[in-house]
Amino acid sequence: MSQPTPAPRRPFLRRRSTLFVAVPVVVALAASIAVTTAYARSADPKPASAGGVEEVNTAALPEEFGVEPGGTTPSAGTPSATPKPTASPSAPATARSAPPARPGWVAVDPTKQAADVRAFFAMKPRKVTNNPVKVPEFNASCKASHRNDDDPIVAPGLKGASHNHTFMGNTSTNAFSTAQSLFANKKTTCTPAQDHSAYWIPTLLQNGKAVNPSGVTVYYGSRLKDPGKTVPFPMGFRMITGDAKNQKDTPDKQGNHFWCGGIGGETGRTPDGEWPVCAKTANLVRQVTFPDCWDGKHLDSPDHKSHVGPADRDGKCSGKFPVAIPSVSFVIGYPLNTNMTGIKLASGTGYSMHADFFNAWEPKALAERVRNCVNQGVKCGSNGQF
Repeated sequence: MSQPTPAPRRPFLRRRSTLFVAVPVVVALAASIAVTTAYARSADPKPASAGGVEEVNTAALPEEFGVEPGGTTPSAGTPSATPKPTASPSAPATARSAPPARPGWVAVDPTKQAADVRAFFAMKPRKVTNNPVKVPEFNASCKASHRNDDDPIVAPGLKGASHNHTFMGNTSTNAFSTAQSLFANKKTTCTPAQDHSAYWIPTLLQNGKAVNPSGVTVYYGSRLKDPGKTVPFPMGFRMITGDAKNQKDTPDKQGNHFWCGGIGGETGRTPDGEWPVCAKTANLVRQVTFPDCWDGKHLDSPDHKSHVGPADRDGKCSGKFPVAIPSVSFVIGYPLNTNMTGIKLASGTGYSMHADFFNAWEPKALAERVRNCVNQGVKCGSNGQF
């Protein structure tokens, strides 16, 4: 079964205390519901100064973030007071024998990050044409690459230490993956080819046999009041959403459910009520969404979540998480509909669904998409075009 193509998503919705993504629109009834080379000094939560600074910036690529070789910045059409970068933002060195990172706080290089942000906002956005949908987002269209029992974020350097994962994007992802190794590997199952990132989820099983997704669309959007403040992820940034230890439904639901997308939608539930049964013309779908805001200091944290957080009740990134980042969302389709017997995740029940993201985009390609699409509040395709 081919991947369900989500219809254009509605503008992100906002409640008083919680922001959430509007579930992609389906044709008919659907149940709506929501690295590294430097070692961190300690696995215990400590201030930013206690963590290692990520060393992923030793081999520069030309013209990244729109900065030309030699460090000069093209005219950006921004106020003259806008600081100019003094050096070209850089890509990671090619992989040699870089060890995997230790869990803990991993600090971003503050000087490089500040220069990259200045360079980013100095870029002149492309003129919006073709009357695109007014939703701030672009996407990467992905297929399953491979499966293994590794997790380079939770258990770096420990081969076979995890439950089974299905990986999308970078074809080299394993327990020893680093920003350098991911960036060096140009093979990906995602479009565009400039996205060398690694994406993974627990493997879905039916009667003990792995079921690959029919397709995964990774959306990069914004649910913030002002998407114009969103900045790209730094190289080697990683995070996790969801909880593999969660084996029961949460009282407030929290959108922690699979549903049926397509004509006919859901026709019933499995005997235990955990999984939907879909019409023949529909298929099993799941969406997982990451936070919109970042502390601006760390590429990772001990629990892989504490360096990111939600927007405040006014739809802004503030407090501990003052930096707006793209809201990453996986929309996962599976080739399952009427026969839902023996379904489970490698991590347990369907409620244990979670997702991991390890950024290895080519910096210039990512920056252009964030600047042209997200910052201007318009929808772009995986090619970054309106």
